[in-house]
Amino acid sequence: MNTLAQIWSAGDAVSRAVALLLLAMSVSAWVVILWKAWVLTRVRADLARAVPAFWAAPDLQAGRERLATLDRERVLLPALEAALQRPEAGTLDAGSEDESRLTRRLRDALHRALAQLQSGQVLLASVGSTAPFVGLFGTVWGIYHALVGLSAGGSISLDRVTGPVGEALIMTAAGLAVAIPAVLAYNLFGKQVASCEADLEGWAHDLREMALQRARREA
Repeated sequence: MNTLAQIWSAGDAVSRAVALLLLAMSVSAWVVILWKAWVLTRVRADLARAVPAFWAAPDLQAGRERLATLDRERVLLPALEAALQRPEAGTLDAGSEDESRLTRRLRDALHRALAQLQSGQVLLASVGSTAPFVGLFGTVWGIYHALVGLSAGGSISLDRVTGPVGEALIMTAAGLAVAIPAVLAYNLFGKQVASCEADLEGWAHDLREMALQRARREA
């Protein structure tokens, strides 16, 4: 802590701004990591429980009630509502074929669910890709600032240069410490979102077939 306090006191406005920026990036990345880990864990559990429970229901109303209870993040229920929605009379939607209308509605519901699952990924990717360069900039600026200060004090020796340069290199380490968790989380969450996407696509396909069969029976 003393070393960090010394580095903070010895740094100028630019060095402190870089340190604060890295801190803000780290805090925001960890907030997103913890939040997405919680959400994706719930979604994967809901997909494993809610879909079989829906198809095991005795009728459509019971299946909807089960889905409303088990689908905590609301990634499944909107697709069911879209598949069962009746078109408004006198609209282009009502004049289209059942297959086209169902495909369009389920596609839109699937896109909204995926956008919900992918939220926060852009921030993790941005932090992971830019934090090392922010830290490197802080190191370069810190070395420059230290050398300017040493040159103003007279002769420059290796002993006098080693300390300030070593302290400046902490910025590079800080940038990597911020970036590595963000990159790892981005890759892990990307795989989990892709797995959920495959399950949701299968869910949308099955709902489309169910809705078409229901429409044929009512015709």
